[in-house]
Amino acid sequence: MPVRTRHESSWTRLLLGMIALAALAVGFVHSARAHSLDDIDAMLKSDEKYFQQIDKPMPDFTLRAADGRVVRPADLTGKVVVLHFIYTSCPDVCPLHAEKIAEVQKMVNSTPMKDRVVFISITTDPKKDTPDVLKAYGPTHGLDPVNWLFLTTAPDQPGDATRKLAEAFGHKFTLTDDGYQMHGIVTHVIDREGRWRGNFHGLNFQSINLVTFVNALTNNVERPHHEQGEGWLAKLKNLL
Repeated sequence: MPVRTRHESSWTRLLLGMIALAALAVGFVHSARAHSLDDIDAMLKSDEKYFQQIDKPMPDFTLRAADGRVVRPADLTGKVVVLHFIYTSCPDVCPLHAEKIAEVQKMVNSTPMKDRVVFISITTDPKKDTPDVLKAYGPTHGLDPVNWLFLTTAPDQPGDATRKLAEAFGHKFTLTDDGYQMHGIVTHVIDREGRWRGNFHGLNFQSINLVTFVNALTNNVERPHHEQGEGWLAKLKNLL
């Protein structure tokens, strides 16, 4: 009997997750709408120790994409936003964070959620991260430009503007003497109305849990729970 390797097992799990998500996005939408976000939050809290529930407006910003266009929170209305801060010369955790987001994006983009979710990376080193650098970074780490943006400051903004924005999101990127930045790893999730709804801390959260949360937000899950029986999140877990 052939032995399944750890690598094969992880890819099988990923494939099953993508299939399950596709089924959820198409077939379980009505069921998802019958649950409140409190239900989803409670389920995630019991299963995902790196999840943090939040409910506040997204910090305001005016930033510039690699193609030169201006991006503000109002431009993102109607989309669920998965947002994180990195800088391209970071030698260790930033590339890993980008690849974690790319894994989540691949799962999302395999479902009808693709057109309702945008992934945003914000550089905390706008001086070094020129438009050409920004354009190359995503594809290098597996991010699909179809619904991904890499944002930096406009020419008239101070160099620390995005680091201050990171502070508004609750964490810091602190410059060191050798030109690097000390920082934590947080993935922020914003709902379709521009409210900041959750954080996933570090790199060890389960990608499927982040996608589950995003799926709930794309379906505007806000109403009280009226239906009995197995919920849509439980169905997803059972499929996996």
